[in-house]
Amino acid sequence: MLNSKINRIALYVSAFLVIALVLFAILRDNSSPTTLYEANQILRDGKVTKVIATKHYVYLKTQEDVFRIASSQVSPKMFVKHHVEVGGNSNVVVYILFFILFLGIASILFRWWQRREETSYTTESKNSNAPTANDLTQKVEAITSDVSFSDIGGISDVKIELEEIIDFMKNPKKYKNFGARMPRGVLLVGPPGVGKTMIAKAVANEADVAFFYQSGASFVQIYVGMGAKRVHDLFLAAKNNTPSIIFIDEIDAVGKTRDGQRNDEREATLNQLLTEMDGFEGSSGVIVLAATNKIEVLDSALLRAGRFDRRIFVELPTKRERQSIIAKYLVKVPNDVDIKAVANMTVGFNGASLAALVNEAALYSLRKNDFHVTIEHFHQVKDKVMFGKKKLQMLNDKQKRYKVTYQAGKVLSATYFDFAFEKLILSNEKLTPSIDESLIKHELEARIKMHLAGMVACDIRYGEHSSFAKDDLDEAKILIQKMLNDYGMGQSLIKSDNEEEILMSRLYEACKVIIESLKSVMIKVELVLHERESITKSEVQKYLDEIL
Repeated sequence: MLNSKINRIALYVSAFLVIALVLFAILRDNSSPTTLYEANQILRDGKVTKVIATKHYVYLKTQEDVFRIASSQVSPKMFVKHHVEVGGNSNVVVYILFFILFLGIASILFRWWQRREETSYTTESKNSNAPTANDLTQKVEAITSDVSFSDIGGISDVKIELEEIIDFMKNPKKYKNFGARMPRGVLLVGPPGVGKTMIAKAVANEADVAFFYQSGASFVQIYVGMGAKRVHDLFLAAKNNTPSIIFIDEIDAVGKTRDGQRNDEREATLNQLLTEMDGFEGSSGVIVLAATNKIEVLDSALLRAGRFDRRIFVELPTKRERQSIIAKYLVKVPNDVDIKAVANMTVGFNGASLAALVNEAALYSLRKNDFHVTIEHFHQVKDKVMFGKKKLQMLNDKQKRYKVTYQAGKVLSATYFDFAFEKLILSNEKLTPSIDESLIKHELEARIKMHLAGMVACDIRYGEHSSFAKDDLDEAKILIQKMLNDYGMGQSLIKSDNEEEILMSRLYEACKVIIESLKSVMIKVELVLHERESITKSEVQKYLDEIL
C-alpha cells in the first residue's frame, strides 16, 4: 500500500517536471537582442514580417529569426510601413502557469500527507491505549535567571534576609559543621507588584544554582492526581540538579485551607506538596521559595515550622526605596527630573507601578516631541497609571463652570488638610488614592470633608450640585459606615439608627464653614482651573498662605 502511494507521488512529481519543461520551452523568450542600427537595417531591407510591441521590448520577426530591442530605444516613425501588434508579457504567462501548476501539485501532496497521518494515527490508536493524564505531564526543566539584586531597587532589609540563604547555598559545609541546617522553605509575603518573583530570580542568580519556576495554578489540573504528579516531578528534578531552588508563585492557588468542601484534585496536590517538603533534609541542597499576597488563606499545615521555616514580608516601597527604584528605571531615559519630587508624588506605588509610570512618562514625552522627560510629564501620566485612562467627558460651558467650582472646592480642601497629592487636573475623577493604612478619627473626618467639599462649593455658589458628586459621595458614605460600624468612632461603640445621617450632616456643615472662610482663595483657584484646567498643590498652598 505504501509503495503504491510512493509510486503515485513519484508519478506526480515527474509529470510536474515534464509539464514545466514543456511550458518553459514553448513560452520562453527565444528572441535575439539587437541594436538600433541593426534594427533600422532589418527594416530597410524589408525582411520584417511582423512587429510586436510589449511594455519593455519591440520584437521584429523575420522568416529566419526573431529580434528584440528595448522599447525606450525606438520611435513610432520607424514602423510606419508595418502593422504593429500589441503583445503581452510572455514571462508573466509563464509565471502564472508555473504558479497554478505548483499549487495543484502542492495540494495533491498535502492531501496525501494528511491521509497518511490520519491512517498512522488510527493505526497507533488501535495498537495502543488512548492518551492518559500522565501522558500530558510536561518535562520539568531548570531555567536560567538573569536578574540580580542590583536590578532591584529598594528592599534593603529583604536583601539582608536572603543573602543568608544565598550563603547557605554557596557554603553548605560551613553551616553543616556548625550544626545548622538550611531552611526548607522561605515564603515571600506582600501585595501584588512589589517584585516577589524578581526577588526569587535574583536569589537563584546570586547563588548560581538551578532555578525551577512553577505557578500555583499550573498544579491545578482537570485530571485527579495530575497535579500531585507534577509536584512530584518538580521536586524530583530539583533533587537531581542540586543545589537548586524551587519557586512556586501564587502558592495560594494550590495551598488554600482545606475547609471540608470536597475537591479531590486540590487536596491531593496540597498533600503531595506537604509530603515532598517533608521528604528532603535541610542538607539536601534544595530550598523552596514561594510567593503569595494572601497568607491568611494558606493551610496551617503548609505554614508550620519545618516546611516554610522563614517568612519574609515584602512591603510597599518607602520614599527612599521609591527613589532608588525610580533612579534605576530612569538610567536609560533622557530626563531632567528631580527623583525626590517623583518619589513624593508616588505614595502607595509598588515597584511595578513605578516602572509603568516611568515608561508612560517617556512615551508621553515622545508623543510631545520633547527632548527629555520632565516632572510635568510625570504629572500628566500619574493618574493614568493609578486609575486607568478614561474617555474625557465633553462639557458645555455651564457644565464646565460647575466642574471648575466642584474641583476647586476639592483641591482647596485637600490642600487645607495637607493630603498627599501633587496636582489636580479638571477631568480627574479622583484626587488622592484610596487609603489602606490606619487613620485616627479626625484624619478620617478630614478625608470625608474633602469628598464633600466639591458639593459644598457648588451648593454655596449655585444653590445645587451636579452628578459629578456621585463617586465622592459614595466614598464619604463608605468611610462613615466604617467609622461607625467597624471602628466604633460614633457616639457609642454601637451606632444608633440615624447616627450616619447625623455624622454626615455635621461634617458637611463643618466643610461649609471652611469653604466659606476661604472664599477669596476659591475665586483664585477657579480662575486658574478655568484657564489652564489644572493646578498644583504648591500653587493652592501659596494662595492659602497669603490669608492664613
